[in-house]
Amino acid sequence: MGRIITLTSDFGCADEFVGVMKGVILGLAPGVRIVDLSHQIAAYDVRQAAFLLGSAHRFFQAGTVHLAVVDPGVGSARRIVLVEAGGQLFLAPDNGLLSLVLIEADAARIWQVDNRELFLAEVSATFHGRDILAPVAARLAGGLEPDRVGPPLAPADLVHLTDLLPMIDRRLGVVVGRIEQVDHFGNLITNISGRLLTEIFGPGLTRLKVSCGGREIRGLSTTFSGVATGAVAALVGGRGYLELAVNQGRADWRLAGRAGVPVSVRKD
Repeated sequence: MGRIITLTSDFGCADEFVGVMKGVILGLAPGVRIVDLSHQIAAYDVRQAAFLLGSAHRFFQAGTVHLAVVDPGVGSARRIVLVEAGGQLFLAPDNGLLSLVLIEADAARIWQVDNRELFLAEVSATFHGRDILAPVAARLAGGLEPDRVGPPLAPADLVHLTDLLPMIDRRLGVVVGRIEQVDHFGNLITNISGRLLTEIFGPGLTRLKVSCGGREIRGLSTTFSGVATGAVAALVGGRGYLELAVNQGRADWRLAGRAGVPVSVRKD
């Protein structure tokens, strides 16, 4: 079986953009397997894409190529970069999209993607996903050495989103994060990881108090059904992050939750 290429974008599915990118990839690397992570990122929302890719990539095998294109600066002087971290490759505009990948990486190698021999013959100023990112991803999946894409860069050379991680006040014993995403079910996904909660508060998270939008939820559940139907629950979800949910309902409606709303956790 061929290597995996994942695709993440804000292109949606109404237009041909995603299909055309896949056509370019398969034309150059017909044996690859393409996985769509999401094409429903909110338009131009680099932060949402950074969080999604940062939480999803760990479930893919070494050698996977992740192509992510949420690119409000397409055609400008912004760079395209390739990051090698954890045995995987990440290809994206240099606009902060790879911030969480870099934060969590033990070590990373980075290159600027500027070898025009790897691009399509004609490059549109408005569709680098098709003309640059897709052919480069295909060639990497076909075995191209990463250092062939262009000159090396240092992590400090890249654009970084500065507030992806929650704040920790150990003196007051509180963790303050924010809602990063509202998922299909209306669950509110925060940037507070279960691993961080265990590190700060110790094992056994039933005696915590979670505050969001003027509501307080006491104790963390282990499942959505750990509370009564229609009740609000706080739990560490499948991504490994704290979520606020309503059993068989929508937490976004109940808590007026949306991306950017603060969430705090402390001992009850």
